[in-house]
Amino acid sequence: MEENAQARQATGTGEGVDSQQGGDVLDMAVIGAGPAGLTAGLYAARAGLDVAVFERITPGGQLGQTEHMENYPGFPEGTNGYELAFAMKQQADRFGMRTVGEEVTAVDFTQDPKLLFTAFGEQRARSVVIATGARPRRLGLELEEELQGRGVSYCATCDGNFFRGQDVMVVGGGNTAAGDAIYLSRICRKVYLVHRRDKLRATAVYHKRLEDLPNLEFVWDATPRKLVAEDGALAGVRVEMLKTGELRDIPCAGLFVAVGTQPNTEFLDGALELDETGYIVAGESGETAVPGVYAAGDVRTKGLRQVVTAVADGAVCAEEAAEFLAI
Repeated sequence: MEENAQARQATGTGEGVDSQQGGDVLDMAVIGAGPAGLTAGLYAARAGLDVAVFERITPGGQLGQTEHMENYPGFPEGTNGYELAFAMKQQADRFGMRTVGEEVTAVDFTQDPKLLFTAFGEQRARSVVIATGARPRRLGLELEEELQGRGVSYCATCDGNFFRGQDVMVVGGGNTAAGDAIYLSRICRKVYLVHRRDKLRATAVYHKRLEDLPNLEFVWDATPRKLVAEDGALAGVRVEMLKTGELRDIPCAGLFVAVGTQPNTEFLDGALELDETGYIVAGESGETAVPGVYAAGDVRTKGLRQVVTAVADGAVCAEEAAEFLAI
């Protein structure tokens, strides 16, 4: 479909799908309302398809938790992630995409139409785009779960303000960790950036900014080994210096973990092929081994997981699904 083609208004009412009763058969069901899912919904709705996006929380996914984005095209000064996600949803809503505030907990792709199950019922769809994204990876340390919300966090922009004026630690070496450290340096007394190597994996533009921060200390070649708690809250982190084996105790009130992500694919329960790390096996077209089922965004096997690639995935999957439905 051409970008400037006359849009055909989707037939949906915008009032949601009656999944309690199974509803009508959708042309397309999109699971997940991050950038990939919202773009798939937009393109499908503009093509005149009856499309609904299933998302149990607010739209945007990880994008909605990003304070400032500098690498999304069209914003010379950068943009706020939540505002961008909200604008994406508004745009898709305008063309008739419907939103269902329910989490898809299971699927049955052996049926035709495909079946999606939520806590409130089931929904049938002729095609499905899975855009459930990924979630932050845990460190796997003792007390990590118990201290989540009591000093341990996986979202600096969500929780950073709770530690204003205090000492905090960021663990990781990629763009997320670098961005978290910069953000926290503006509101916290001191920021420790702990990375298992002697240089960051983050894009070069971050390096100079981090080096210029007066309240940031790099802790190179190190990894957390133990969380120290006092009165039910985080009081510090014991890190191992990997080159020497030395253990160093670093007092801090907050620990922000940014060591990668893991895909949200547990609900599939064998319905699709996954790679060894749990991502859906799908190429650039988004097609999976099941006809009419597509994977878009961070949830699929791919080399670069960014908002811009998720948006591209969503558009491609909607196109592929439209062609599938036309056969």
